[in-house]
Amino acid sequence: MLKLAVVGAGNRGRDIYANFILNSTEEAEIVAVAEPNEIKRELMSIEHNIPEENIFDSWEKLLSKDKFCDGIILATGDDMHFEPMEMAMKKGYHILLEKPMSNRVQECIQIVEMAEKYKVKVMVCHVLRYTPFFSKLKELIDSGVIGDVVDIQHNENIGNFHFAHSFVRGNWRNSNETSPLILQKSCHDLDILSWLLNGSPAVKIASFGELSHFTRENAPKNSAERCLDCSLIDSCIYSPKKIYYNNVGKWPTLVASDIQTPGELTKALTHNQYGRCVYKCDNNVVDNMVTIINFKNGVNVTFNLCAFTDEVCRTIKIMGTKGEIRGNDAKNNIEVYRFGQGEGRFCNGAVEVITPEILVGGHGGGDTGLMNDFIDLCLDRKSDSRTDPRTSLESHIMAFAAEESRVSGKVVYLNDFIEKNK
Repeated sequence: MLKLAVVGAGNRGRDIYANFILNSTEEAEIVAVAEPNEIKRELMSIEHNIPEENIFDSWEKLLSKDKFCDGIILATGDDMHFEPMEMAMKKGYHILLEKPMSNRVQECIQIVEMAEKYKVKVMVCHVLRYTPFFSKLKELIDSGVIGDVVDIQHNENIGNFHFAHSFVRGNWRNSNETSPLILQKSCHDLDILSWLLNGSPAVKIASFGELSHFTRENAPKNSAERCLDCSLIDSCIYSPKKIYYNNVGKWPTLVASDIQTPGELTKALTHNQYGRCVYKCDNNVVDNMVTIINFKNGVNVTFNLCAFTDEVCRTIKIMGTKGEIRGNDAKNNIEVYRFGQGEGRFCNGAVEVITPEILVGGHGGGDTGLMNDFIDLCLDRKSDSRTDPRTSLESHIMAFAAEESRVSGKVVYLNDFIEKNK
């Protein structure tokens, strides 16, 4: 039985990873928790029957003890990864690290070096590599069915309500306090692009984007500072009635209130960040961003990241010398077109429609695949994983470089960027 501690009992630490261990495996158990929020800490301790001596209100207290379990699920804020990582690795803990590894490029590089120095097993939570959808895309590319890949168009459609919750009102609204949008939200996507291209490194990046809509200048006339005080609460696109009250007991309401009842939600929204008008927050992250990436193998990628979508999904078009692949992960649909093998005047591509298998769990089953892989790794059933820190570093470097390009207005060459940040 693998014994694990959870550091950070929030949406990912408790609701996803710890709940998987509680409900979906008999090979691991949660034996400790470190969480400053008293309500979340108590819920974790009750759900997992954690003994009193293993319940902590800070990661410092947990890691001050001699090693007492096998591994740690580290799901603190982006800016709170490095120090607990370093201490946990020195003590010999295996670590499942929520992405991004850090919101500082130098710390990401150091985490890779420390993991290799202390020889502990570390996995970064790039869950898309474990989804049947993206695994099938990689299988198709590697099979050569569309020839050599020439160009990829990839879109992360964040969804208007998701963006308002997480990146306007929520924890990742201000890059000065946490992370740039492309790092926090889309190191997933940059990682999956690198994986689909068999790890070919990026050579140069250009990026463009801005905060265009969620500003005070765009606030509706007569809108209030807080939603529950606003006369527009019934008509506003981003009304808490539409985002939170309809989802009590589920995400994103799980984040907006510690206690999941309508009455407690109302109490929370009267004073916390999720009750604020989306046009009157302290947010500064971009709400739209386009990134162009040139890879060493010659493939060019355009990556579009946007708040203003109806669906929350990823769509992709992969263009090769012999055909084309189109996919939508929310619809779990992949279409393969083979040039010159169809019917009609120009013998356009013959179409094959593929529906990947469906796995239970968030991120299209990726959370399930990730957790099973971490358990197998820690139980020595395998020697490596798809998401070790050295592999994951590539996506982080691309994200930091893209943000530098966006801010500076210049094309960023990756070798120069890495050398500058060593």
